[in-house]
Parts: sequence; C-alpha cells; structure tokens
Amino acid sequence: MLQPDECLPVVPLRPAPWDLSGSGWIVALKLPPRHPAHDAFVPRELAGRGRSLASYLMYVDYATSGCGPYRELLFIPGAFPFDDGRAYLSVSRILVSTWDSVVNGRENWGIPKDRADFEVERGGVGGREQRVRVAVEGREACELRFAGMRFAPPLPVYGALLPARLRTLAQRFRGRTYYCTPEARGRVRPGRLLSWRFDGELFPDLAGAAVVAVFEVERFRLSFPVARVT
Repeated sequence: MLQPDECLPVVPLRPAPWDLSGSGWIVALKLPPRHPAHDAFVPRELAGRGRSLASYLMYVDYATSGCGPYRELLFIPGAFPFDDGRAYLSVSRILVSTWDSVVNGRENWGIPKDRADFEVERGGVGGREQRVRVAVEGREACELRFAGMRFAPPLPVYGALLPARLRTLAQRFRGRTYYCTPEARGRVRPGRLLSWRFDGELFPDLAGAAVVAVFEVERFRLSFPVARVT
C-alpha cells in the first residue's frame, strides 16, 4: 500500500532535471501468463492491460543525485497503454532509503516511491557477492543475493543509442500522467542472481518468474529530465 501524501514529512523540494551516478544490478525476467506480479501495485486504470516481452527488477545504489545519496529497489512489470495511444514501461513498485527521494520522486516524475530500510553486505571471493535486504517498518520486503562474474570484462553502454520511446517511462499518479525519457551511460558485466525472496504484501512476489539475464552495472551516470505532465 502506497504511503499517503499527507503522511510524508516536509523535505526540501529538488526540481528536475537531476543528474545521478552510482552502481547496481538489473535482472531481466519473463513472467508466466497470469502471474500476480503483472498487476501487483499497478494503478487500477492500468491493471490487466500490461504487455511486454520482459519485466525488470533493479537494485540501485546512488552515490549522487538531486537529493543526495540513497538506495532503491524497483520493479517494472512491462509496458502499458497510455493516453497518447502508445505503450510505455512503467514502475509499479519502488522502495527508496530516504524521505527526500520519496517526496521528490513523486513530485517530479509521479514515481510512486515509498521509504524502506536497506541493509547491504559484500562477501565472497574478492567481495564479488552482494546481499541486499529491504525492510518496511521492520518487516522484510525482499532479500536478494547477487554474484559478479570475476573474469567477465565490463562493456560500455550508452542508453541514448536506443530510440526515445523505448527509454520513456510513463507513470499514472494523482490523476495525471507523467512522461520522462532518461539517458544513461556506464559499464555493465554479466552477473548471477543466487537467491531471492519476497513478501508479496510489500513488494511483487517474483517466485515462479524466469530469470533471463542479470547485469552488474558499474559507475553509471543517469540524467532524469523534467517530466511532461498531462
């Protein structure tokens, strides 16, 4: 359940555009038909209308952003049809570690952020394994365990090479639609997802989804422009 706006603390507003940097993990998934994660936490007007070949689970550790460092866990179930007749990727659930990110994410881009506590540990040979535990008001929402591929060389990625429509996020929030087309660049290498578990009341339960690919993202930079709001 999304934390109501009236329950959020007062924080400094940080208008877009934002330039962010950090590292993280991207997991590309294939959800079976009628899997509950397709519509979990999706706005009522979009439920049952999603379509996509892949879904995406992301953990991001922002070293810098428009509101300072924070951590983030998000899920994109796929693309949904919006007011202009096109389908865009849309974030259904997103947990972040600071109230500044919650408030400004909602205000700037209509992203339905909630606050959570993050516990991150490094281990394994060369520190290539990472455990991420996310809790909401003391209750575990998710635990993920990743492992990097020691001998896989990182590859440069420049997101602007993709057409703008494929990079555009659309969010239905407070009766409006927010469109935003970020640009990213950085380095990625293959990784592995060792284990996961979820509390389906706090985050989409992805048990039963097929993991298509896992990428470790290193030293990326991300630009989030001003959203177009209709």
